[in-house]
Amino acid sequence: MIERTLTSKMLLLAEKFQVITLTGPRQSGKTTLVKAAFPSLPYVSLEDPDIRQFALSDPRGFLSNYPVGAILDEIQNTPELFSYIQGLVDGDRQIRFILTGSSNFLLMEKISQTLAGRTAVLNLLPFSLKELEPLDEPYENYIFKGQYPRIYDRDISPTDFYPSYIQTYVDRDVRLIKNIGDMNTFILFTQLCAGRIGQPLNYASLASDTGISPNTAKSWLSILESSFILYRLQPYHRNFNKRLVKSPKLYFYDTGLACSLLGIREQEQVRTHYLKGSLFENLILNEFIKRNFNRGENRPLYYWQDNHGKEIDCVLENDKGITPIEIKSGKTMAPSYFENLKYWQALANMPENQVIVVYGGDQSMQTSAGQLVSWRELEKILD
Repeated sequence: MIERTLTSKMLLLAEKFQVITLTGPRQSGKTTLVKAAFPSLPYVSLEDPDIRQFALSDPRGFLSNYPVGAILDEIQNTPELFSYIQGLVDGDRQIRFILTGSSNFLLMEKISQTLAGRTAVLNLLPFSLKELEPLDEPYENYIFKGQYPRIYDRDISPTDFYPSYIQTYVDRDVRLIKNIGDMNTFILFTQLCAGRIGQPLNYASLASDTGISPNTAKSWLSILESSFILYRLQPYHRNFNKRLVKSPKLYFYDTGLACSLLGIREQEQVRTHYLKGSLFENLILNEFIKRNFNRGENRPLYYWQDNHGKEIDCVLENDKGITPIEIKSGKTMAPSYFENLKYWQALANMPENQVIVVYGGDQSMQTSAGQLVSWRELEKILD
């Protein structure tokens, strides 16, 4: 079993909180992680219809079977339990509950009402590239396969895994969040989102192409975000006296899922696909997000673009300041990779050694224009 980076942070927080809530996309490895981290606690799956019915009809009786606590998997199926769990942890400092769920919207709504201040909330995404080391394949393969654990643990073909994953997601998670009448239109909407990876989001255009209203498009995007299918990368707010693009960009939490939605059926297609650069960009941005989640942090990422088309793919913000990063899928270093960073440096009055290009090659080096980092060595940035 591949060890998950989040384990150490989760165990540390479990010493301070009686309730740990672990969210993330369906099949990202949540159940495997909590079972391994808390082997002494009984495990209960609330996706089992009989158990779920028992929990809903008699929550006190159900929880009385677990006097020291339990792992309650897919807790979003039984939101009525939250208030009873609150009473138990308030009355007994020794009891412990580990809650997992794949619908962040429903979970966070209930947590804010009943468990705020009583639970630590962590997010688990599919494997990071660091967890998959050694990275002995071309990056196109990792884009195509994605990083969902079952693809690696059970050697399942992405062309078999993702179509069924999408169907399960729509049948279970989407219906739980919102009553959508035409699921085929919703799937089309998700496919059209995949075709817009790395582009500033135009709600009216996306809605028109799907045949829905802009308000419906915004609502459906919120559903996809809350269930960890995609996210919106917001523009960096500092303007440097320039007119900026203010629309967010769309990215998917897993590139393999995006490839499936795009109709990519084999690894070789990635190499010549018109969205190859955007998919590589997506792969790298996901690593930055996973780094944050695995440390229990919520530091936002941004991009920056002015109305002249000058763009920085990623702006990282931390205690030391901001770091602009360009992401290039090319495998051979080219001076042009640093052009937009030089433009940014002039605006922000930033020294050269604080700008970074992540590229598709294998060798990292310091150049006179800035730092060049291989996609295989992201720890040079992330650590």
